[in-house]
Amino acid sequence: MVAMRKLPFLNGIRAFEAAARASSFAKAADELHVTPAAVSRMVQLLEARLGFALFERKANRLMLTPAGSVYQAGLTQLFDQLANLTAQVAAVAGNGVLTIGVGPTFATRWLIPRLAEFQKKEPDVEVHFVTGGATVDYKDEWTCGIRLGNGSWPGFTAERMFAADLTPVCTPAIAKRLKQPDDLRDETLLRVAHAPDEWPRWFKLIELSRIRARGPEFQYYDQALKAAADGVGVAMGISPYVDDDVKAGRLCLPFARSVLKGEHWYLIYRDTRKNEPAFQAFRTWIMHAALTARAPQQSRRAPDGRSRKTRVFSRGH
Repeated sequence: MVAMRKLPFLNGIRAFEAAARASSFAKAADELHVTPAAVSRMVQLLEARLGFALFERKANRLMLTPAGSVYQAGLTQLFDQLANLTAQVAAVAGNGVLTIGVGPTFATRWLIPRLAEFQKKEPDVEVHFVTGGATVDYKDEWTCGIRLGNGSWPGFTAERMFAADLTPVCTPAIAKRLKQPDDLRDETLLRVAHAPDEWPRWFKLIELSRIRARGPEFQYYDQALKAAADGVGVAMGISPYVDDDVKAGRLCLPFARSVLKGEHWYLIYRDTRKNEPAFQAFRTWIMHAALTARAPQQSRRAPDGRSRKTRVFSRGH
């Protein structure tokens, strides 16, 4: 015989958790689509059934009692877990929704241009993109994420896709006057605000001293690379952001001398999502696409991690 659960007043639980999270009966009422008086009444009924107070009611604000604070923390976690479980079940039983958390530059410069190939192979998978920058926190409602880092994210499986190589890029016209790396001293060097160490790292590893990057600073890689394609200056390219522009001849590599950024791109996911059909299809496809993308990297980089010294120009130079 299955023992029956003794659950508290569930409507009161919802009302209390929403009010505690918002510190307001009025805001909780908006969230639950009821009146503030209804929220207050449900919380009072819950307190009566529990036998202890959850709020200290002040003139202009709500304050949690010590018991209420502990209760709210646990309930918010449970509701988050319930929402995550519901999303997982809906993904498995529904129409194959795939939600990918990814930085905006990676999405626009590498993933989206290849999306048609995936949709052709998996037309029944509905793809949702959630972007927010390279450091955006992973959300449990996502199916998976693509992150740049060292591969260590507690609670996640991380599968390496490809290295983040650094190499200068510019238009073919600018590249014609760059005979050797030292010629960069006379060029406008474009910078990315959240990656200030990349030009210094490249200079150090190719043993080029007493040179500093001076030029416009951009918030995102995509902006810097667009400026480079427009002839504003030389940008520090990062794999795989520049792959398609180099292949098309919009940008070129004046020196085939890339260095390792020290990080890799990873596909990350929780084990609870790994058996979802939409994710399995995406994982198979993107890991194969990543394998294809690694070949040009390896041809440019020398065995010691530095790039080969051969000068190579893209088509159009």
